[in-house]
Amino acid sequence: MPTVKYPKNRWAWVEVDLNAIRKNTRAFKAQIERGTKMMCAVKADAYGHGAVECAKTMHSAGADQFAVATVDEGIELRKGGVTQPILMLNESPLEGIDDLLAYDIMPAIYTTEFAYAYGERAVALDKVGKYHLAVDTGMTRIGVLPEDAVEFRHSIDFHRGLECAGTFTHFATADVIGDWDFKQQARRFADTVGALRQAGFETGLVHCDNTPGTLLHPEFHYDMCRVGIGLYGLQAAETTAPRIALTPAMSVRARVTRVINPAVGEGVGYGLTYRVPKPNIQIATVPVGYADGLSRVLSNNMDVICNGTRARQVGRICMDQFMFAVDVNSIRAYHPARSVERGDVVTIIGRDGDEEITADEMAARRNTINYEVVCNFSQRLDRVFV
Repeated sequence: MPTVKYPKNRWAWVEVDLNAIRKNTRAFKAQIERGTKMMCAVKADAYGHGAVECAKTMHSAGADQFAVATVDEGIELRKGGVTQPILMLNESPLEGIDDLLAYDIMPAIYTTEFAYAYGERAVALDKVGKYHLAVDTGMTRIGVLPEDAVEFRHSIDFHRGLECAGTFTHFATADVIGDWDFKQQARRFADTVGALRQAGFETGLVHCDNTPGTLLHPEFHYDMCRVGIGLYGLQAAETTAPRIALTPAMSVRARVTRVINPAVGEGVGYGLTYRVPKPNIQIATVPVGYADGLSRVLSNNMDVICNGTRARQVGRICMDQFMFAVDVNSIRAYHPARSVERGDVVTIIGRDGDEEITADEMAARRNTINYEVVCNFSQRLDRVFV
């Protein structure tokens, strides 16, 4: 476990290993042929890892462009000193257009209403509004339908305030090898790009492969790949694991704020869902709760690591705190569990000694995906970059 400078005002934090971010970025860059660009998704505060710091690290390791989900996410990057192209993977509210143009953030475009408003405002500000055309090839989320793409471009390309800098789609099942729906989406996208070019339209950078697509479908790398979760050391799916070695970048840690030895039968937490079963059980309190992203559904169903040994979380997870139990008389790994003291470091996700708790383990206990686990750890927890 690395030595870190603890946050001043709270004994709870998220550690982000920027060397792991750099290593993972280079690993994906190595999967892409020279000349093909790599767009790194840093939306949702870089999946909970800290957008500005991660973007700068990714750029140093080969990232060409960045993707965000909101106008404010793009502005944060610009204010943080990121100068590379930024794509917002959606249209903004019309009220956000001025900020898009002021901070040079390219929106996805798929409605004429937004395109006209964006182009008009760009002309008024003596600018050209760059955008990426989103094509809905079957995920049914955003984009123009393939059969409407040429007509859509005809309807907006007269506008001197608009410039198409890219054309893209998003795959729903790129992680499923041999999937029919994936093949259909890929075919629809290729046909759409071909039709646009045949009609004389500039497509800009063509891109469709996401994290699993980049690894499993190199035939669809086109001009650029969009990589997300893998940059943070997490596999997008079981099918991608054999294709690339990744290093998790996030650890979540805290320090014990209180330790007591309750009497047998005493309850712990709201609803007293755990009762002390025998003597010499320590109950330790940790200042992390569901308001920080530690899901309440994990109550009485997760472990933490303290002093290199796993311990069971007990009682209901509270908004700001949770408790765990240590049996100081138990034998684990051929040695007695060490007594816990106030100030001891507790690992919620990450490695301590020979023990490790991964985002995937926590996701399995929550019946969700690792993406949600890391994104959930809120900005109320300080980011410490190591």
